[in-house]
Amino acid sequence: MVSNDPATDDYPLDGTARWPAADIAASWQRELPGVRTESIEIITPLWRIAKVLADDRRRTLTALGIDSATLDLLSVIRRSGPPYELTTREITRRTLITAGAVSQRVARAELAGLVARAPSSRSRRAVSVRLTEAGHVLIETTVRQLLDHEADLVAALPEQERTELASSLAILERALTG
Repeated sequence: MVSNDPATDDYPLDGTARWPAADIAASWQRELPGVRTESIEIITPLWRIAKVLADDRRRTLTALGIDSATLDLLSVIRRSGPPYELTTREITRRTLITAGAVSQRVARAELAGLVARAPSSRSRRAVSVRLTEAGHVLIETTVRQLLDHEADLVAALPEQERTELASSLAILERALTG
């Protein structure tokens, strides 16, 4: 009996056997003829891959000495370019998290000496957050190591297939998120 669990089943990656999602789709077609199963072979592998990648990223970030919230905050500021400073409103917009969550992240990073807050030069009421030297070093070191590791994770796909997959995923993401 097939458990549909890739961790326990032996599914060769050479195309000689069906992947669990194909088995799931075929089972539903057999059990509920006429039911639409075209999503199974896309969503099921994406869900499983997302879990594997999330678990891997969590372990990798732990080994690098940073959590995902701090990585997100420092990354958005670093990617903004010189002078590596954004208002809390800009951080909220770019990270798609609430202003309260941004405030908490900034407070934790400030306590760790990774960012500094100051009144914004652009608006009397705004607060700017800039990377400190320690924050700059941490984010650059972390991103270099993380992206190198994650490039290895997708290296099983040839460059053209990575490009095609990235394009297809961008189309699906736009369709799902508007």
